[in-house]
Amino acid sequence: MTILLPATKHSLRVRLASSALGGCLAAVLFVGTPVHAADADPVLAKVNGTEIHQSDVNLAEQELGPSLAQMDPAAKQENILSFLIDMKIITKAAEEKKIENSEEFKKRLAFARDRLLMDRLLASQGKAAITDDAMKTVYADASKQITSEQEVHARHILVPTEDEAKKIEGELKKGADFAELAKKESKDPGASDGGDLGFFTKEQMVPEFSKVAFALEPGKISDPVKTQFGWHIIKVEEKRARKAPDFDQVKPQIEQFVTRKAQAEYVAKLRETAKIERMNKPAAPAGGDKAGSAKPADGKTPAKK
Repeated sequence: MTILLPATKHSLRVRLASSALGGCLAAVLFVGTPVHAADADPVLAKVNGTEIHQSDVNLAEQELGPSLAQMDPAAKQENILSFLIDMKIITKAAEEKKIENSEEFKKRLAFARDRLLMDRLLASQGKAAITDDAMKTVYADASKQITSEQEVHARHILVPTEDEAKKIEGELKKGADFAELAKKESKDPGASDGGDLGFFTKEQMVPEFSKVAFALEPGKISDPVKTQFGWHIIKVEEKRARKAPDFDQVKPQIEQFVTRKAQAEYVAKLRETAKIERMNKPAAPAGGDKAGSAKPADGKTPAKK
């Protein structure tokens, strides 16, 4: 289960808070000098008597950081602090105008509270699920699926017409070098590499291309093959069982998968015990289309992704 919540243009306060999964505490170490709590979170500015601490800047950076990614640390710190100063000033002006008493504000505040509580709880559930055993299990299961697939390393020459393809086929039968002929005749962007497509699985190519490539033995050259992109001559260089990537290489993706899976399962469990009453009936999909009805090969090109 995936939870998708749209961002709103006035949800800065929500996004700032929900992105903070834990306090970001600066460690200040001095040899022979005791470290005081105040030193770890210094006051950087005061606005009408209200203090802005380093921890406030750290929290805001999680929201504003991507837009300031190209700045050096000092400039980034200064920009974020300036933003927080302006925010405090504007907040004070908004309070004087009693904006928080409007029904719209109260609704947005209630939504922000619910969103923040949800985000923090799901974050804690996801974090708790990330264990070495859980990640190694996911990796092992995925590796079995990957290594059960076959990969083909092939080259191809792509031309617009069947006549051109047959002409090239004739030259190859006379002993012409495939890679050199691909560089000279192929209309594919990879022609400069001798038509080399590298290793690919069946799903990475359009069906007509995959069917022929996976049926050929290494070293063999196909007859002309027609796809939506034109006419191909295919040469298979090598076949092998697909190799699983190293654990460390995919660790971030595994962590993300374990986190989302734990969160989805937690939400599903809560839904089982919740009393949910829908007053409206969900609309049927337009045209009666079923999810996943699109052909998986649509839009694929005979080139490695």
